[in-house]
Amino acid sequence: MSKICQLTGKKAISGNNVSFSNRKTRRRFNPNLVTKKFFIPEEDVWITIRLSTSALRTINKIGISEALRRIDKKGIL
Repeated sequence: MSKICQLTGKKAISGNNVSFSNRKTRRRFNPNLVTKKFFIPEEDVWITIRLSTSALRTINKIGISEALRRIDKKGIL
């Protein structure tokens, strides 16, 4: 399973570990992803989405129906 948020499209990025002696080694910064089930009352169905915790806050703010409309508009899901 890829480490990509299905709502925002966030994915892993790369950077450096920097030691005290200022040596640099490559590393990955993964997004904070959770798998969550949501109930859609308009369609009377449960869906499972893998999303970042910041996207979860967005869903709490705008609602799952509006979030799904935005996903469909972007063409991500």
